[in-house]
Amino acid sequence: MKPATKRPGIYKTPEGEHAVKAAYRQLLRQWPTSAQQRTVPTRQGDTFVVTSGPAGAPPLVLLHGSGANSLVWAGDVATWAEHFRVHAIDVIGEPGLSAPARPLLDTDAHAAWLDDVLDALALTRSAIAGTSLGGWLALDYAIRRPGRVTRLALMAPGGVGRQKWGVVIIAILLLPFGRRGQMITLRRALGVPASAVVSPQAAALGAFTLLVHRHFRPRLDRLPLFSAQALAGLDMPVLTIVGGRDAMLDSHQTRHRLEQAGKTVQLLPEAGHLLLDQTQPILDFLRG
Repeated sequence: MKPATKRPGIYKTPEGEHAVKAAYRQLLRQWPTSAQQRTVPTRQGDTFVVTSGPAGAPPLVLLHGSGANSLVWAGDVATWAEHFRVHAIDVIGEPGLSAPARPLLDTDAHAAWLDDVLDALALTRSAIAGTSLGGWLALDYAIRRPGRVTRLALMAPGGVGRQKWGVVIIAILLLPFGRRGQMITLRRALGVPASAVVSPQAAALGAFTLLVHRHFRPRLDRLPLFSAQALAGLDMPVLTIVGGRDAMLDSHQTRHRLEQAGKTVQLLPEAGHLLLDQTQPILDFLRG
């Protein structure tokens, strides 16, 4: 009997892991609103959560995408926390402060993990917002645990339209070009024009993203597609926002399949995978 193959860690080196986590902790000090940071136990290991907003407000859970952490919500959380008790969760297996576990995607393991997180936060039911991989996780949870999800706000969610691999090929070709090649890859993957003007806060986040890109091993497994029956069976209000120029997911197929399932979809024709300035539209939807 052959011994089980050991999967490589999510970081390339221990030094790289330390560098990413140290930079993340430093950036968390600039969280734009008053917040509580905590770690909750789950069957997949510890999970890091940043909680903002009034204790008695309706709950909102945030799930970020692959190769990222809760910093992706820094531009939204101050506004949303005026109306909700917002829980930004570092997804397991990603470059945050949660456990490095990566259970199989075609099982209920991630839903069970989220059960543990919500239980630890004393949340019976919650609205959920997710982007990219976080959108896939949100959909998976809503399909498997419909009684625990009140509303679903998705940005460029995986699992509906086909994944594109062109940007992965570009990333491999640009590896020899160091930081410049990495920057080109990130801009193309996210759909950020080279001429775009960025704020100091966005520049700091971009520098952190490059740091992650150097030291982190991203997921390469394909996200399972949800069936038409599963999508149509979602009985909570669902809003999906997609970009017409998404280089990572087929946003037009995503729109078609979700509209066929009777869900509301907003397609931003000139946007890429990174959807900017959606704070207010999502808040309007979440408030009903």
